[in-house]
Amino acid sequence: MNFKSIFFIFIIGLSTFLKAQEKPNIVWIVSEDNSKHYMKLFDENGVSTPNIEKLAEKGIQFNRAFSNAAVCSAARSSIITGVYGPKLASHYHRSEEKVTLPENIKMFPEYLRDAGYYTSNNAKEDYNIFKNDNVWDDSSKKASWRNRNKNQPFFHVQNLGTTHEGSLHFTEASMESSKTKTEAETVFVQPNHPQTETFKYTNALYRDLIIKMDAQVAEVIEQLKDDHLLENTIVFYYGDHGGVLPNSKGYLKETGLHVPLVVYIPEKFKNLSPFTLGTATNTFVSFIDFSATVLNLAGIAIPKTIAGTPFLGTNISKATLQNNKTYGYADRFDEKYDMVRSLRKGNLKYIRNFQPFTVNALMNEYRYRQLAYKEWKDLFDTGKLNEIQFQFFTPKVPEELYDVENDPYETINLANNPAYQKSLKQLRKNLNSWMSSMPDLSLYPENYIIDKAFNDPITFGQAHKKEISNYLKIANLQIIPFKEAQPKLKKYLESTDDLERYWALITCSSFGTQADEFSDQIQQMMTSDSLLINRMRAAEYLGITGTLNSSKFLTEMLYSSTNEKEALLILNTITLQQDYYQKYQFNIDIKKLDKAVYQNSLIQERVTYLNN
Repeated sequence: MNFKSIFFIFIIGLSTFLKAQEKPNIVWIVSEDNSKHYMKLFDENGVSTPNIEKLAEKGIQFNRAFSNAAVCSAARSSIITGVYGPKLASHYHRSEEKVTLPENIKMFPEYLRDAGYYTSNNAKEDYNIFKNDNVWDDSSKKASWRNRNKNQPFFHVQNLGTTHEGSLHFTEASMESSKTKTEAETVFVQPNHPQTETFKYTNALYRDLIIKMDAQVAEVIEQLKDDHLLENTIVFYYGDHGGVLPNSKGYLKETGLHVPLVVYIPEKFKNLSPFTLGTATNTFVSFIDFSATVLNLAGIAIPKTIAGTPFLGTNISKATLQNNKTYGYADRFDEKYDMVRSLRKGNLKYIRNFQPFTVNALMNEYRYRQLAYKEWKDLFDTGKLNEIQFQFFTPKVPEELYDVENDPYETINLANNPAYQKSLKQLRKNLNSWMSSMPDLSLYPENYIIDKAFNDPITFGQAHKKEISNYLKIANLQIIPFKEAQPKLKKYLESTDDLERYWALITCSSFGTQADEFSDQIQQMMTSDSLLINRMRAAEYLGITGTLNSSKFLTEMLYSSTNEKEALLILNTITLQQDYYQKYQFNIDIKKLDKAVYQNSLIQERVTYLNN
């Protein structure tokens, strides 16, 4: 081989090396279950996190970063696809049956791999979606960028479980014997919580765990430094959704959705940020934007299927980032059902409760392993809560509106305040448009979605967009006076469309005794409707209003169900009736349950709770 050939090969190799180095490495450091409220960097009542603060000194602090769901699997499913959960049916926690992605939608690390990136995840996935082998080069507890080819750019996710909800499942004995580093007697306890020793200790311990997590963030940074990679790597630190103190994780409160986010950007890549390094911004960003942002940083075209907008990378300026809103959704969390949507725009937060008769405090076995939850319920049962603390245990209203800058813990509902009616109507309109445009598959019951849509939820949604929009209109009868809703409810209760009747019954329950004129008709539906969950919804209405003791009917419906999610929904209503309405007592005979249904662990948890 002559000199010219050798020189040519050298130049080509050097060019390839430089080109690879021009692509930034990207690392996500993800802490579990902590909102921004407990870190001093974002909130005066938080603790110092010096290592995360150091990242912010050479990066960007995002003061308005949000998860779109308030629990792991639903939040992570939206991050990994860039598709809102209610559109993809990936928003139930946890989905025991996985959603199949359409051919045109991929988990975004697959695009990175196709572009030459090494992708690694250590180690939590928790997606409600079938994952193929093209997503990660390695997803395990041993996954690391160190396993890539030499000079190969990489995308790495490091999950830190220190602050996870389970870390607060301590006993009374350990609370008495283990002192916290954070001073429990002076720690801030938010106003909707009881100001008790248990809540003080829980708050202090949670802050201790955040300090420990911050040290773990430093360990990841040190590994990058040791490998001489930090100055070629963009580092995200964020929480995977809100915190785990009661009424946070699993709820569309700011403490459930508003997360900490800091992005460190090396000097050589400062052109990829529209923000000056070392500053903070109030620009709204959401998890739905994360996949688009990483692809943009890597110089990869963003697929049209991704709903989010990149907030870093090429061709991004402050002028393109004028979004000041974020959407949230909450449906089933383990065995507890609900349907809630939220829209925050600027400082105003709109929450739409589609089943307002549901009580936020309804039993969820995993949550109530936390002593603070148990004590809060005990204080409610013994009448020792003030008006704000009491709200958690009462039926909701269809609409809530909060000024979260002045009322960060969402204690004063402004929905009926005359001064906010224009804003309320606009937020309501925006939320309805968003739900219709997806469309939102939760207008169907979960068991129906699993049976009909899980193989191709996007196509199913588009094919039934008109029906979904109609069901939403029926649900929205809840927010007008009953006299105006009455003639339409009468029509829909008699509809030949099963789901029109379903939403008419739910809406009647939201009106409670105002809908008494339909009681005889609803009682007839309880025994004769062709759809089992409609008979359940009818029994639910009769129990909520006290018109008829429907406990026997509900029990028989449970025994007749052969579908796990259908049975779980019936059990949800049974629990609601037992604990918060007519206090009917249920004794479930497990021998009468369908055998396949009773194999479900969530069913077993509900039945154990009811029978004990």
